[in-house]
Amino acid sequence: MNHLLAKFDVGLLLTFDALLKDKNVTHAAARLNITQSALSARLMRLRQLLGDPLFIPSNSGRGMVASPHALALQPELVRLLEQLSDFVGTARIFDPATSKRVFRIAATDNPVSILAPDLIPRLKSTAPHVKVAFTMPDKARIAEALEQGEIDVFIGVAEDGAPGLMVRKLFEEEFVTAQRRGHPRGNGPLSLDEFCALDHLLISTSGGHFAGMIDTALAELGRERRVSVSAQSYALAPLILGSTDLICTLPRRFLQRFEQVLDLIESPLELAPFEMSLFWHSRMSADAAHAWLRKQVLQSAR
Repeated sequence: MNHLLAKFDVGLLLTFDALLKDKNVTHAAARLNITQSALSARLMRLRQLLGDPLFIPSNSGRGMVASPHALALQPELVRLLEQLSDFVGTARIFDPATSKRVFRIAATDNPVSILAPDLIPRLKSTAPHVKVAFTMPDKARIAEALEQGEIDVFIGVAEDGAPGLMVRKLFEEEFVTAQRRGHPRGNGPLSLDEFCALDHLLISTSGGHFAGMIDTALAELGRERRVSVSAQSYALAPLILGSTDLICTLPRRFLQRFEQVLDLIESPLELAPFEMSLFWHSRMSADAAHAWLRKQVLQSAR
């Protein structure tokens, strides 16, 4: 069977279809934009492969008559050509309204917390059947995971990317300090002394740490703070802050979502802003569904 299949090509199937529609060599050749001799050669190959004359000259002398075997094959031929058309078009055509594609986005808690609240409603409004999985990135394998298709995109800082990946800047973000509404210190500006004297919540995405980049910045000034609670998830920050007198320094775009229950105060420390970028493998650049996902992520970031 495989030997027989290897001798078939789409041109033969289209020739069979054109002859069934036109029952005339001249018209069928014109439909396919090939010469009559080329069409006749294809018909000869079809007869050999299918073991049937398929089309017999009409007694009237005009056109041809399809054999019973050719007519029996016609419904299957139509289905096969439709499936081939779908197969060819799948990668290039993406209909968000009907797609059931699963998109996998690798990103740490930080960018997910910032982007997901805007990205998910945007995706669901235009593509109600797609699925989105946010996964923690294995930073040592980012390029490999993108190349193998284990993930569609990676969202992270430039140094977590890898040479050769496609990249687009998503946003630049600054840090701000948050406390609960009604905090006993009031909601005035924070001095460095006050900042160091208060109890802090630290978000440690790798888990269990009580020091981070803020502590490094303080150490350069010969200062230190008291981190009394460490949590692994950004989502816990507003819950913990809302029920304690702890303060926490996190990206402004994340904390702004909780301004009804939190006061946001400029940090007394000069903390450099950070940049988040979108990374993907070049083999996915032309994929219509992937291009759509990238567009949604970029628009959400704005």
